[in-house]
Amino acid sequence: MKRFFASLILTLSIISCSLDDNSANDFIIETLPIKSAVVPEAFTFGSNHAITVIYDLPSSCHAFYDLYYQYEGTSRIVAINSVVNENNTCTDALIEVEYQFLVSVVQKEDYTFKFWKGVDNNGENIFEEIIVPVNEE
Repeated sequence: MKRFFASLILTLSIISCSLDDNSANDFIIETLPIKSAVVPEAFTFGSNHAITVIYDLPSSCHAFYDLYYQYEGTSRIVAINSVVNENNTCTDALIEVEYQFLVSVVQKEDYTFKFWKGVDNNGENIFEEIIVPVNEE
């Protein structure tokens, strides 16, 4: 989890640095929580399987940037990184989005997916954990 926030801070630091005073490019990266996920009941070793995540873009200034997908032993931490254009006039309407990605099943152990839900009142990360068993064919 420390690596999760360390990489997030590093990404924000790199993107927020500017060599000129051109404020026309005020973009930031914001990590968004996963509302829900659709995962297979089981994986087959050596194959690829699709996972669908559903998340909200909090405003019209948010856009998908990339999938945050971190390996942690047999676990995978999943969240959405969005890019936010701070120079636009934004609407506050939530936009629900589905994103599908493939998992290459290369381990014989069960996969534990930790879908990031945000932080609690104490600043601790909240995850929904889903375990997907791996079958050998």
